[in-house]
Amino acid sequence: MKLPRRHLLASAAAATLPAPAAPTASPLAARYAKLDAALHQPVLKKNLFSSPVIIESLELLRSGSSFLCRVRSRDGAEGISVAHSTMEILYPIFVKNLQPFFLGKDARELDLILERVFIYGFNFRYNGISLGIPLATIEFAILDMLGRIANKPVGQLLGDIHNTEVGVYIATEWREKPVAESISLIKDLVSQYDARALKIKIGGLMFMTTDMYAQGPPNRTEEIIPLVRKTFGDDFALYADSNSFYTVPEAIRVGRLLEKYKFRYFEEPVMFDQLEDIKAVSDALAIPIANGEQDYSFYGFRWLLAHDGLDHFQPDNYYFGGLIRSIRVARMAAVFGKTLIPHMSGGGLGFLYNAHLISCVPNAGEHHEFKGLRTHVKYECKTSPLNIKNGKMKVPTGPGFGVDFDPAWVAKHQPVKL
Repeated sequence: MKLPRRHLLASAAAATLPAPAAPTASPLAARYAKLDAALHQPVLKKNLFSSPVIIESLELLRSGSSFLCRVRSRDGAEGISVAHSTMEILYPIFVKNLQPFFLGKDARELDLILERVFIYGFNFRYNGISLGIPLATIEFAILDMLGRIANKPVGQLLGDIHNTEVGVYIATEWREKPVAESISLIKDLVSQYDARALKIKIGGLMFMTTDMYAQGPPNRTEEIIPLVRKTFGDDFALYADSNSFYTVPEAIRVGRLLEKYKFRYFEEPVMFDQLEDIKAVSDALAIPIANGEQDYSFYGFRWLLAHDGLDHFQPDNYYFGGLIRSIRVARMAAVFGKTLIPHMSGGGLGFLYNAHLISCVPNAGEHHEFKGLRTHVKYECKTSPLNIKNGKMKVPTGPGFGVDFDPAWVAKHQPVKL
């Protein structure tokens, strides 16, 4: 029997979040039921807004390679966000696939809007950063607007404030460099900030190269792991990221070396979407395993939590589609005592959006990704210097995201039209 269209649409909408597990006596089903109960809890505090906040306009603004999103309500409230650099490629998806859906909606229903937009125009076919980055950019602008209406920082719109400061680690690169040169570059970068933690890259090159066989300098990983520990001492928190480079046996071998030199976690030890392989590495090692920056749906996070295959969960606020979706991951992780350590995209104001997420997550990790304060954005923050002191950054407490953009700089950006 052919189902009526309304039933098909309802089924499709339900598919944007995993359906609650059917009741059964199996331990795995019970774990899934707990995860789904956490996943489906509301995030945005609608009770802070006594009347509808109708989205009157939603614009993508451009000045060269710089993109902003500006949203305005029917009552004249405004919010602005800074887009990820990849918007230079993805702006047609913003304009064609997302922008029309938000117009006329009540921003108080943001939780539901973020679910239903995946169904609109078959947007789920664009899953990944191609949808996530434009969607996050819109969500950030709406949250900024709502925070200004409620006169509260974004963290208080999405939860309670658990962290007024964010501990950071310095994220470093240079895996293609010889060890001595890498160490010199890492020392120079760390010296620029008052930090107590850093992350190094290990394994060979897989990304940002056209060479299919690029491996990096021979034995670099085996040499740099002990040398970084010796260079920075026992009190420095060290992390390592292989960006999915290793096979399971190789990841286990390298993981044991990281354990020997007391690294805090091993990020993306194997291919990021091979969930069974991630669990196999996690089961074999004592060092905690981190993963998730490439995830675009809740499936992988749920599976790894249900099967106890991961310790630290790392959605990227931009790639994953915004703060609300990342908070849902954090809540699932908290069910089984796991932590959220979100990946941070470089450039723009990624450090600001990360800080507000971490502020309202009770199970956030000790240190979070930091790629520097260099940005093309012209802004002022009255409630935080937004620098690193004693290894931490103070989270702004002003309304919205707590920054005000230079009006002259914003005016240089013009609406994008296709």
